[in-house]
Amino acid sequence: MYIVIIGLGKVGQLLTQYLSNEGHDVVVIDQNSKKVEDIVNQYDVLGLCGNGANNEILMEAGVEKADAVISVTASDELNILAGLICKQHGTKNTIARVRNPDYSRQNQFLREKLGFSLIVNPELEAANEIRRMIMFSSAMKVDYFAKGKIELIELKIAEKIRLGQLKLNELSQVTKASVLICAVRRGEEVIIPNGDFILKDKDHIYVTGSHRDLLRFCLDVGFMSEKIKNVIIVGGSKIAYYLSRQLAVQGIQTKIIETNHQRCVELSKKLPYSIIIEGNGTDEEILLEEGIKKSDAIVSLTGFDEENIILSLLAKKLGVKKAIAKVNRINLNAIIDELNLDNIIDPKSFVASQIIGYLRAKANNDDSTSVQTLYKLVNDQVEALEFVVNEKTKHLHQSLMDIKMKNHILIAGILRNNEMIIPKGHDTLEINDRIIIVSSHSSLKNLNDIFDGDFYE
Repeated sequence: MYIVIIGLGKVGQLLTQYLSNEGHDVVVIDQNSKKVEDIVNQYDVLGLCGNGANNEILMEAGVEKADAVISVTASDELNILAGLICKQHGTKNTIARVRNPDYSRQNQFLREKLGFSLIVNPELEAANEIRRMIMFSSAMKVDYFAKGKIELIELKIAEKIRLGQLKLNELSQVTKASVLICAVRRGEEVIIPNGDFILKDKDHIYVTGSHRDLLRFCLDVGFMSEKIKNVIIVGGSKIAYYLSRQLAVQGIQTKIIETNHQRCVELSKKLPYSIIIEGNGTDEEILLEEGIKKSDAIVSLTGFDEENIILSLLAKKLGVKKAIAKVNRINLNAIIDELNLDNIIDPKSFVASQIIGYLRAKANNDDSTSVQTLYKLVNDQVEALEFVVNEKTKHLHQSLMDIKMKNHILIAGILRNNEMIIPKGHDTLEINDRIIIVSSHSSLKNLNDIFDGDFYE
């Protein structure tokens, strides 16, 4: 595909990395010449320095022949304007980042009336992810498939957990829950395991199942399961706004600590069910005054990764059950395990996965066997994808044990007639099944790509 990316902030740079590595023809546009030069030197892409909403710049980038234009600058208005201009030039797919809550409520209008293909909001997606982490307190990460009927959670095996030194084919000895451990991260190594794989303490495991079975699994093997009732949020960002609204619906009390007076006034008007505190949330005295020791969870959303990490560590020291930190810099991930943090979130990765999944479907001409949902896992080394089985799917009605698939690919779940099936050798693929695939390949576009001989590395 021929793709133009406008804006080389964190999201734009990550998208450039993903799309370039997948072999697409990419042109990047940014007003910062240094960013353009750096990205062109790092990846096989073309770069233009200029305003992404300038008609001449867009024509020079070749938007009239582009399969997709992705506008992810810091300005919602510029992103919308650039998309409108590109539509006039005949761009097939226009994608815009829109972060302002006032605009986000008009997503349907932007798509249906103005012709945008996809509207993305990193802050809203981050809030969704944090809410899932809070509602499923055992998990480090929670992803949904099949409209929420199948979940994939990340857990870390600690010494007290009854999984260390256990073979995966012996899982039924410690739990009757119908779940599948579909990926394991051990240090820097990523494994898509078979039944003989032996788990160890400190492994990160990725587990699929229904919500009920995953809860039972966590209880059976010893993961924390206390319900979270009140949350302190440090930083009154857009994420804090979206998150507070979502938690209020779930009956969870929120308290936001923000340094900026005007922002506190705005939040107090928009969030009547939250307590807004004007103060420095990184100050231990203020945290103690606001009852951090009695809080079930803290979410640190300041603009500084290091502050967020330190706040999470402090909260755990003070006895908070769950600490979630926003971390934007990927190179910090290596030390996060050593610090034993509960959860980290990276807003740009959610949106990048959403866009990549959309583009994979478009590259496959929206065939009904195209990617339905996509998540990047294990520091982007593994993908979890959702497909739908139809009459074009190969090996229909055959037992899975008789189907040869590519290496490093695992069928992690099947949804059939709203029932979750953990696949075993005798199971089959049937029309209208929703199939969850976990793979270390990064170019799967179609369900048939998983079968041996049909997909080339």
